[in-house]
Amino acid sequence: MKKLDEILESINVLNDIQISDQDVTGIHIDSRECTIGSMFIAYKGVHQDGHDYISSAISNGAKFIIIDNKQFVDAKATYILVSDARDVVSKIAANYYEHPTESMTVVGVTGTNGKTTTTNLLHDLFFRLNFNCGLISTIEVKFGDTAIPSKLTTPDAISLHRLFREMKDAGITHVFMEASSHAIHQGRVDDVHFDHVVFTNITHDHLDYHETFLEYIKAKKLLFDKLPQGATALINIDDANGTVMVQNSSAEVHTYALRRPSNFKGKIISNDLSGLHMDMAGTEVFLKIVGRFNAYNALATYGTATILGIDAQDVLRELSMVTTAEGRFDIIRSEKVGYTAVVDYAHTPDALENVLKTLVELKLTNSRILTVVGCGGDRDKAKRSVMAKVAARYSSVLVLTSDNPRSEDPEVILDDMYAGLDKENLDGVLRISNRKEAIRTVSMMAAKGDTILIAGKGHEKYQEIKGKKIPFDDKKIIQHLMM
Repeated sequence: MKKLDEILESINVLNDIQISDQDVTGIHIDSRECTIGSMFIAYKGVHQDGHDYISSAISNGAKFIIIDNKQFVDAKATYILVSDARDVVSKIAANYYEHPTESMTVVGVTGTNGKTTTTNLLHDLFFRLNFNCGLISTIEVKFGDTAIPSKLTTPDAISLHRLFREMKDAGITHVFMEASSHAIHQGRVDDVHFDHVVFTNITHDHLDYHETFLEYIKAKKLLFDKLPQGATALINIDDANGTVMVQNSSAEVHTYALRRPSNFKGKIISNDLSGLHMDMAGTEVFLKIVGRFNAYNALATYGTATILGIDAQDVLRELSMVTTAEGRFDIIRSEKVGYTAVVDYAHTPDALENVLKTLVELKLTNSRILTVVGCGGDRDKAKRSVMAKVAARYSSVLVLTSDNPRSEDPEVILDDMYAGLDKENLDGVLRISNRKEAIRTVSMMAAKGDTILIAGKGHEKYQEIKGKKIPFDDKKIIQHLMM
């Protein structure tokens, strides 16, 4: 419970209301969660308009309603008028939960690819170094004995600050979180006090939401624009947009790279299915992760930890022991069948190419790569043909299949993917919309020494079809087929 005047601190209220000495029992953006004496914040979202649910919120006991449209005012509750209701959600959440991030070290990781692996590497590294740390990632929220499967890469602002409050109360000192472009653009992380932010890379993704690549870049850049003096930023300067991210940023900027001179310079000495042998800032280290893309993630982890004051030798010692996140270049082997399977979340052209390039580098002479991949429905359609073209370029056998078709017809999605294939790429390409059947087919086609890549879903344990989430686990399916 919190006083109304405390919740509205720094909020520009446009109407004349009595705001002192009134208790608020909770804050919500979902009318179904409202209870007696709570506050409901009504704003127009991407898919729904919260104003349509004001009556429901009041019926469930909401006493205070934040709005930015006068036409919804009636006498059933206390209405608080602001210029933009969505813009105040983060501030209200931070006020209600008493700004928990100001007394923890919060590290944000943003970029198209590598966010999940980097945050997981950081969390596991700091955990091994005996820090009380929390994780907010695409896969899960984790702190202490709590582990909750994630619904979004970055939670809504109220859920986010509630999590931070719980973490602080549990004695957490360091939090590592993914910051998606949607969350940054929608202001969900506006009132998170970031001490350090990492930029991994930026490639084609989410243009269904941002519409243009420039707008996507701007969304990512906002996170760095809002960093306060005293914060630090670590950017991948092998990415052409790395320096763009920190233009006009007040943060102290550090760089990492494999190809260019940087503060944290890495070099791959060897790379095979057992792991990476690297030179990191002049010291050799063997890592239990695979691929050039993971060399970047490891460098970002190493750089972040040393910037935060951890001894470099301690970082390298413990970093050599951590592994990648679930569903990120997840290797499954079986002596019985003789081939290797890799499950990976790659769902962008760049991520898919990175994984496939790594498999090409690692594969045995005369062995083949067999790829199963699809594209999500109701999402960026422009990348579908590119994904198919990338997969065909590196695969001896390619099966185009469903990912999460959502409300779309899977065959229409496959048509869009198929359109990206040149005539010379069509040999060895199959269309099987049933994902389980697609995985079964490549397992039957694979021979000793071959590698199967099952791409797109990674850690996900479901397929989203026509509004329903149906249990589905790529890893379990291929493991069963390899028994």
